Amino acid sequence: MPFIQQKKLASSYLTRRLSHTFVVTSLTLSIVLGSLGNSHAAENLPNTGGVMATLNSEQEDFRLVRLTQGLKNPWGMVFLPDQSLLITERGGQFFLYRAGHLEKISLPALPDLHVRGQGGLLDVTLHPDFSTNHWIYFTYSHSLASGSTTAVARGRLEQNRLQDLQTVFIAKTDSSASHHYGSRLLFDRKGYLFVTIGDRGNRDSAQRLDLHAGKVLRLTGEGNAPPDNPFVNTKDALAEIFSYGHRNPQGLALDPDTDELWLSEHGPKGGDEINRLIAGANYGWPIITYGEEYSGGSIGDTEQPDMQQPQHQWTPSIAPAGITFYNGAAFPNWQGDLFTAALKFKMLVRQRYTPEGRVSEEEQLIPHRIGRIRDISQGPDGLIYLITDENKGGLYRLEPAP
Repeated sequence: MPFIQQKKLASSYLTRRLSHTFVVTSLTLSIVLGSLGNSHAAENLPNTGGVMATLNSEQEDFRLVRLTQGLKNPWGMVFLPDQSLLITERGGQFFLYRAGHLEKISLPALPDLHVRGQGGLLDVTLHPDFSTNHWIYFTYSHSLASGSTTAVARGRLEQNRLQDLQTVFIAKTDSSASHHYGSRLLFDRKGYLFVTIGDRGNRDSAQRLDLHAGKVLRLTGEGNAPPDNPFVNTKDALAEIFSYGHRNPQGLALDPDTDELWLSEHGPKGGDEINRLIAGANYGWPIITYGEEYSGGSIGDTEQPDMQQPQHQWTPSIAPAGITFYNGAAFPNWQGDLFTAALKFKMLVRQRYTPEGRVSEEEQLIPHRIGRIRDISQGPDGLIYLITDENKGGLYRLEPAP
């Protein structure tokens, strides 16, 4: 069973106390991907797109294209089978980009949404069998009686509506902070859902197996712990945990060649990491880190037995967010490279790794040109799409130079 019982969402909501001080709140959400008539007409926002620059890099020449502006703190995005792009805004809004236009989608307020600090409506993804079951999954910061936590919900897209909405999982984090929610989502080839959870501002939580904070979770589509999860038979450990010792992981990608999961996570002052995920592994935070206190001074060691070293670390920090491996045809010289969206230096980082996991190439792309890059996605057309986490955020694309 998931940590909370799955509950169908209705037009009114009932709040009830569960164990571990969790609150389950029924939600109502009707997202309209198109015209809904007079009461729910989609609002077309102006298209302010255009080529911004033609740029050279070590391996490819490309154009930076602004597709649209008008987004406020976008956080996650996912392509639908018709090649339209569904985008979340942290404030609680969904947008759809299609046919060159950004449409504001009408929806009621989410009554449990905790929009404060780094919290709000966060990542979004599709179920692997979306073409037949129409499930869309998203993460959000869920209000509790005391504080908030990361939650996963899903809804079924039927005839231009997101319906049958369910909150399938609410993390146990025991925190009143409004930061370090993690919240990146990814389905693997076997159909399991991976969810990143930050340490929620309490670094010691990352080493506690009785909390979800500072972990990567592995769930079924219904929010349950698969029977082969690494801590299913560990006393007092939460069965949903896949790996632990993470600070605030906000990027998750599947290597298309090996099916391995890779992760980006924020360090403190320095020590941002790229990690290759291993079931049951301890990634060390806060016992080991290459970062230091914001005020200066060490936090822990850089190595300990039985704790994983990062594949790569950045000091000073770049504030890594979304990541993706490129395997499209548009940029043949970037095949197999890992791209990391960076918030701090407002750039995209391209890395090439050897089979042994060492960085053989690294370069910075488009620094300080478009703002804080929150997420990256390879489109069905093989082009690279970016969103910027700004009050006046936008959607951008990298395409081959003519």
